Amino acid sequence: MTESIEILDAKSSRKESFNKDKLKKFVDDLTFGLNTKYIDLDLLVEKILLALPNEPIERSRFVTYVAETISGLTSSHPDYSILAARIEIREIHKMIGNATFSENMSKLRKIARNVTEDSNKKRKLARDISKNLISEEFYQYALKYKEKIDSAIDKSRDYNFTYFGWKTLCKSYLMKNNEQTHETPQFMFMRVSLAIHGPFDDIDAVLETFELMSQKYFIHASPTLFNSGTVNQYLSSCFLIGMEDDSIDGIYKTLHKTALISKASGGVGIHVSNIRANGAYISGSNGTSNGLVPMLRVYNNTARYVDQGGNKRPGAFCVYLEPWHADIIDFLQLRKNHGKEEMRARDLFYALWIPNLFMRRVEANGDWSIFSPDEAPGLSDCYGEEFDMLYEKYENELIPMRRMKAQQIWSEILQSQTETGVPFMLYKDACNQKSNQKNLGVIKSSNLCCEIVEYSSPDEIAVCNLASVALPMYVKVTPDGSPVFDFVKLHHVVKVLVKNLDRTIDVGSYPVPEAENGNVRHRPLAIGVQGLADAFMLCRTPFESSDAATLNKQIFETIYHAAIEASAELADLYGHYESFPGSPAQKGELQFDLWSLSKDNYKFLFDDWDALKLKITNGSGLRNSLLVGPMPTASTSQILGFTESFEPVTSNIYSRRVLSGEFTILNRYMVDDFCKLGIWDEKLKNRILRDNGSIQSIDGIPADLKELYKTVWEISQRKLIDLSAERAPFIDQSQSLNLYLREPTMGKLTAMHFYTWKKGLKTGMYYLRTQAASRAIQFTLNDENTLLDKVTTKVQDALPLHPKKFLGQYPKHANDENHKSESLSSDEDAYGIHDSTPLVCNIIEGGTCESCSG
Repeated sequence: MTESIEILDAKSSRKESFNKDKLKKFVDDLTFGLNTKYIDLDLLVEKILLALPNEPIERSRFVTYVAETISGLTSSHPDYSILAARIEIREIHKMIGNATFSENMSKLRKIARNVTEDSNKKRKLARDISKNLISEEFYQYALKYKEKIDSAIDKSRDYNFTYFGWKTLCKSYLMKNNEQTHETPQFMFMRVSLAIHGPFDDIDAVLETFELMSQKYFIHASPTLFNSGTVNQYLSSCFLIGMEDDSIDGIYKTLHKTALISKASGGVGIHVSNIRANGAYISGSNGTSNGLVPMLRVYNNTARYVDQGGNKRPGAFCVYLEPWHADIIDFLQLRKNHGKEEMRARDLFYALWIPNLFMRRVEANGDWSIFSPDEAPGLSDCYGEEFDMLYEKYENELIPMRRMKAQQIWSEILQSQTETGVPFMLYKDACNQKSNQKNLGVIKSSNLCCEIVEYSSPDEIAVCNLASVALPMYVKVTPDGSPVFDFVKLHHVVKVLVKNLDRTIDVGSYPVPEAENGNVRHRPLAIGVQGLADAFMLCRTPFESSDAATLNKQIFETIYHAAIEASAELADLYGHYESFPGSPAQKGELQFDLWSLSKDNYKFLFDDWDALKLKITNGSGLRNSLLVGPMPTASTSQILGFTESFEPVTSNIYSRRVLSGEFTILNRYMVDDFCKLGIWDEKLKNRILRDNGSIQSIDGIPADLKELYKTVWEISQRKLIDLSAERAPFIDQSQSLNLYLREPTMGKLTAMHFYTWKKGLKTGMYYLRTQAASRAIQFTLNDENTLLDKVTTKVQDALPLHPKKFLGQYPKHANDENHKSESLSSDEDAYGIHDSTPLVCNIIEGGTCESCSG
């Protein structure tokens, strides 16, 4: 082991010697606020010195090595992850020095890049490139408000990120100069805030937005973080586009638009149900069509080539098809890992846009006819009873391209989901019938992640700007130690967020004019959440409890109420969105009215909904057609350090591999509880690892803690669906609902899908998540027959669960005893999901199926 090392500063050529004591202080200076009882500095220093070379090492390499070594101990305690991030963040602060925000922006106006060409693998040629990055207009805002901005920034808040969050920021979000990170997280938050509100000369809104983001109350979506303040200010996340027409010209024009959108950091949803099927007649050439598959392979290669934001994220297109289309079987095979390569397009994502008629035919084991859209026109242009009548008319009057049992297609759907996790399942009738945009026309698809449901047409590409509130930040602790959810703060922050997102519509750039047309006319927004599971754990309420169900509904009612109220106030100032006349909201119908939710069957948290409706109908209307849409928050949850969206935890300890590296993730709430009890040690950690992140089979851990820290694999999927259905009346877009099965079978999948459909959800399933059939061989894990016997008796006193105060103090209904969990529907049906009830595959009566036959 090296006793002393020399660190070389590349810029100054100065050398600095580090011995064991100095290295220990180098790390110890950053342990403030951490649980130092579980941070072993001596062990850490030994690990660092063990692998360092005897010769001088560059400071940047030294800092990276120290941070990575510390991060490697995260499985012992989550505070190691925060400490590792602080090591690197301190270096960024040192590199930037005392430069203010505006001074740093000045350095980023023209960035330098050293590009190395090595075409023949023998010689290298380095050249400097200087490009504008920050827009001149934005830079002038930074100068104009220099003093107020600089005084608002508290760089100590940069030390609150985990290593995973910090590396995520470094990889894609923080601005770089000559490939080196040249922006701090606080500078990024200020850049976003100033880009949104600077053009309106609203410095108060700039500072308020910055303060809330800096304290992690909410965060804007990735494209907004990427591009705010830049010369190409693309701030929108989601785009919904349809084929212009069924022709070579229309197909390639659409391809060109998707490429431009992907370049601008957008995810794309494409509906292709109007493209003729394989074998359909082409009158112009007297030939036959090759159908969807060859066309989608072209789109597949475009997605591979045109990534999002310049190598920040892979290009991502989701293709939507209705199940009456004659290419449906080939469509369902496109992502599989076997079969003819020319029939596969594995880099696209696939979703079904399912009419109710198809689900009824599957349920009844009825016949199903598939058509080419040129022979049976108009099926994608209607829904509900109108679709049923037109489809049955074609069935009676035309010869379909093929007739089969509906369950045959259903079987292909389930097999594809079992193998690949897709297609996503969205219900066409629910999406249209429960949309505030249904006055515009028929909605034909969702977006890449199945939470945006908007109208699109050849001259209007639907667009949405996104952000998410971080729910754990609204859980406060009272003086007596009880958790309370702060609905007042949530309501305030959501109103700020509506104003922010509405302004991004006006200040953002658009990759194609059709996108700007749609966004400016309808002004849709999508406010989502992250960390619902964190909030439940902080409130000491298990995911499957009635308290969790109540909190779930109240959170989303608060978000929707605040969003509607803020949008109405913006309409008073700037006028309603262009297509407001004729919308359900203009007629006094909000989202819960479209779900037939009334005071007769639900106790609302807010008692002024009727007054708010009158304000909308008799006043200025709404500024935005849509407002709430919980999206997957993968990257931004990584940044803030919370669980994704409204998902339960997948494991209490796991390793996650992403673009920025591989990281150990610990359930810090569980670890904190075990630390308070004095039982967190290496043996317990190894036992949890051996059980794949579960604590359910560990003797000595009391039942209350096991219930609180259940993973998604141990939670009833019926409960997940119920929670989604209960918040859905307050979500005017949709929600990205993942479903989880350890061992999927036809019967279980059928039960889940029919349950989501009968619950009236718009998105029945985003991804199907399954577990690997085999597990890695586990070495070096201590086998303990019994753990924690010594703590069983004292846990209840140390960690009281289910305090009733978690419902919070809201002025309109302070601690109302009537606010108990209420199911929006108590109907039980044959597709109910009960963990204790074996589900029988009923796809083929009297037969077997490949997935679940023995």
